[in-house]
Amino acid sequence: MRIPFLLVNCLLFIGASAQYSMPHEESPHEGTWLQWPHNFTYGSGAEDLEASWVDMTKALTTGERVHIIAYNVDQISDITNMLQSADVGMGQVDFQICQNDDFWVRDNGPIFVQDELGDWLILDWGFNGWGGDTPFELDDAVPSVIAGNLSIPVIDLSAMVLEGGAIEVDGQGTLMATRSSITGDDRNPGLTETEIEDYLSQYLGVQQIIWLDGEFGGAEDITDQHIDGFVKFVGNHTLVTMNDADLAYWYVGTGDRNIIDQAANTEGAPYQRVNLPLTQFPVQTTSGQNVGFRSSYVNFYVANDVVLVPEYNDPQDEVALEIIQGLYPDRIAMGINCQNMLLWGGMVHCVTQQQPLGSGAMTMLENSSLRDHGRCIKRIDLRGREIDQVIPGQFCIQLFEDGWAQVVIQGN
Repeated sequence: MRIPFLLVNCLLFIGASAQYSMPHEESPHEGTWLQWPHNFTYGSGAEDLEASWVDMTKALTTGERVHIIAYNVDQISDITNMLQSADVGMGQVDFQICQNDDFWVRDNGPIFVQDELGDWLILDWGFNGWGGDTPFELDDAVPSVIAGNLSIPVIDLSAMVLEGGAIEVDGQGTLMATRSSITGDDRNPGLTETEIEDYLSQYLGVQQIIWLDGEFGGAEDITDQHIDGFVKFVGNHTLVTMNDADLAYWYVGTGDRNIIDQAANTEGAPYQRVNLPLTQFPVQTTSGQNVGFRSSYVNFYVANDVVLVPEYNDPQDEVALEIIQGLYPDRIAMGINCQNMLLWGGMVHCVTQQQPLGSGAMTMLENSSLRDHGRCIKRIDLRGREIDQVIPGQFCIQLFEDGWAQVVIQGN
């Protein structure tokens, strides 16, 4: 009779109807947001990461737009040159100038939800640098800046700190999370767990919360065991995780492993469990630096046409890619190198954020740009020089009053 006891104590069913709902990541996207790496915060390291951002952009543009948050106009020029050198279709790419601290847009970026009338809004949760471990004030402002520039209403939820990687939803009413990354004194000391549950219910549209205790990570894991490192839902029927030994290696405790094993959806049906491997060896960066631990493939990102899968130049890369491809036969599973990304603390899912289809189309022809983003205040070439005379047929970057930027062919 142990199973009913665990279900009663570890699953919270919320009776009140939600006012907003967050679509599942597998739902159709209008686009994906990326926050491009830079050296303004830490002084170096961005150059070791940018190749992965180019690869993600190229893969995503086959099926959706890519919205890139850049620190300034000079960075837009640099990014554009990198993307064009990689033959990325720039018609699917646009930019938002918004100073930021870091590149983990999953945690600090906009989260799009629908209200009961079907209207779209952006949630602006509080962000405090994973409990004050990193600079965060610029990142904390990103959702409200984007909401303003897209003319999408924003809900100020700064009263509660929540990182996007700390939650995993199945799109049908279930949310899984670790207490260590949400309810701790370094995130929400002024909120009870019941109050936090009320926020999650009202603004994400969940009826069931599956709490894991999690593990405080200190300096080794500043996320304090984000759920997206070791659990992911495929629809509301399948739970992707790791085997028991690998979860233990990932510091997932015995009690949490039992909860994962017995998890059921809102209809009471147990999730079908699929285990991905860890890497066979501790990950090394592309320069040969030992990161110091074996890593996870669960942190993948589901887009319209592709599934971006972490890869590490490890023998298990192909094993994980094949399993994930089998879960998404209508999409192409593509490996994205995360060797250097992991040194900074995350993988593919951590650096992407979906924008659901219907939440504000980004047709960026010049007339709609003027209508949506104010007038074009400046044109610069791809070397960052201001253009005085338009030369038809040449690429340029148009800057608008609200900070939006778009690469276009002059005269078009």
